[in-house]
Amino acid sequence: MEDISHWQRFVEHLFGRLDGPLHFRFLLQPLMATVFAVMDGVKDAKNGKPAFFWAVVSAPAHRKELLHDGWKHFGKIFLLAIVLDLVYAWKAQDRLYPLETLTVALALAVVPYVLLRGPTNRLARLFRKKVWRETD
Repeated sequence: MEDISHWQRFVEHLFGRLDGPLHFRFLLQPLMATVFAVMDGVKDAKNGKPAFFWAVVSAPAHRKELLHDGWKHFGKIFLLAIVLDLVYAWKAQDRLYPLETLTVALALAVVPYVLLRGPTNRLARLFRKKVWRETD
């Protein structure tokens, strides 16, 4: 019975964040992650690197360096998401819930970045090939 109440609290707190104080971060943080993912995806395409998430999944020999590179690029956004959620929890709940904070930070910062960096890379490659064909 106690597990259900923890789960219910977890879900209620997550949905409570949508209209509570600092709710602007639900727009700002994914936007920042998107901007960084697009910049990094274009840079990957220029350097001939594979799509980020696919490379992490399919290249175990390079996984550590890829994750380190990814952290270098989205780590600041992730840390900002954690700080803003901790401020929210302190203002709205008077208590900190680390698992909720990590869940929100992952959802707002890491997931958009990882989902968009690879497709941006592929689109940039496609666009570059098209431009090269037109200029030949």
